[in-house]
Amino acid sequence: MNKAPLLLFFIALFAACEKKADELTFPSAMPLSGQQAMQLLKAAALTTTTENFETGAKTAYAAGNVTLATGVWNFNDALLGNLSTDRKNGAQSARVRNSGTITMQFDITGGATSVTVQHAVFGSDGSSTWQLWYSTDGGTSFTQAGATVTTSSTTLQTASFTLSVTGNVRFQLRKTDGTSNRINFDDLIVNGSGGGGTGGGKKFLFDATKAETAGNADWVIDEDGGIPQRTPTPAQSSITASTPETFWTGAISSWGIALVKAGNTVETLPSGTAITYGNASNVQDLSHYDVFVVDEPNILFSAAEKTAILNFVSHGGGLFMISDHTVSDRNNDGHDSPDIWNDLMTNNSVAVNPFGFSIDLTNITETSGNVWTGGSANPILHGSQGDVSQLQFNNGATITVNPSANSAVQGLIWQSGFTQNNTHIMCASSTFGTGRVFVVTDSSPMDDGTGAAGNNLFVSWPILSHTQLFMNASLWLAHLQ
Repeated sequence: MNKAPLLLFFIALFAACEKKADELTFPSAMPLSGQQAMQLLKAAALTTTTENFETGAKTAYAAGNVTLATGVWNFNDALLGNLSTDRKNGAQSARVRNSGTITMQFDITGGATSVTVQHAVFGSDGSSTWQLWYSTDGGTSFTQAGATVTTSSTTLQTASFTLSVTGNVRFQLRKTDGTSNRINFDDLIVNGSGGGGTGGGKKFLFDATKAETAGNADWVIDEDGGIPQRTPTPAQSSITASTPETFWTGAISSWGIALVKAGNTVETLPSGTAITYGNASNVQDLSHYDVFVVDEPNILFSAAEKTAILNFVSHGGGLFMISDHTVSDRNNDGHDSPDIWNDLMTNNSVAVNPFGFSIDLTNITETSGNVWTGGSANPILHGSQGDVSQLQFNNGATITVNPSANSAVQGLIWQSGFTQNNTHIMCASSTFGTGRVFVVTDSSPMDDGTGAAGNNLFVSWPILSHTQLFMNASLWLAHLQ
């Protein structure tokens, strides 16, 4: 393969320097190596198809088709349940009785290497058995994947299946015991090697409802006339390996362009629209996306929005959280991003400290290479986009983690000279339910230096190992690594 055009593009892109208006520094550029460029191409081939059963409606057991987020499925002796006794992440899950089946009426074009399914008994029903089957001939014949599974728990459990299927494939869930006991199924995830259920790749939604362009900020992937629109223009379908980040106008357009080049789809949630989860009438409901990116919010989340975000994550979504330093209230409404993120995590109806960390009211400026020494296999620090060695803050906050609140929380980079413990952290990861969270507490490192007229921005995205860190984190959040 001729790698020269891709390498020339990245060498040109990575030849810049730093930062946003009130926070100056003078870094050096670090271009991607040829190996990292090849890793980027490999990552573009990875796909995951997720069906969370949040969209669509089917309230009766009679056989019939229903349109879900991934496509049309046939439900036979099965329905979509939203009762308190339905075991589910989010608003609803599939419910199957007797010898019922749930069958894809479409093909995933990228094959399958593994499948995971969440399952639990409905209400106080007894145990049941079920199987996963797959078809490579458009549903004419099916083959069982793995062994028969017994469902006996009243809380969702994960069943995992390993496959080696190439080309087109579709799946079917079969209840096999024939009893009236009912099973709930949720979060069916197919990992493949290429293609996707409905267009391939993952869907990333960038928030613009929380004053992300207030003051000198410009934390959007694209804006027209200074106003972020749902769909960036020109169309992302015309992006190629050599498309520059100036293709779109926004201080994080480099990020959006990089995600599209890796085979994903990006959108913006425009100002004035709603953050919801499980709302079938909202075309930009979070259930339609894999990762939600919120870059330095400057307006508090409402109670309903906090519930939606936390349910989105617990249901398998990825949340990319970006904060800035304390006293960084860009729209002068009395709330800055550390306050807003902490309010989400401490003042909600879902869980107290769900992610196991809080954002400190601090303000630091430094370049740190204090990367987690125990993270040699960590996909964020050493993922498909390359190794992470340094992170530069220009007026950012710090993080304190609390493993007793969430044992999955993990600091990734600390301030220089500090012990790698629960404080002085610059970025961290966690999980909640079946979802994932990444947090970084400065909005500077992803600034690419371009944005709306009048904003004084600086280049940080391509320096040090910022691109590697944020692209690895993005793909990890999307369950692509």
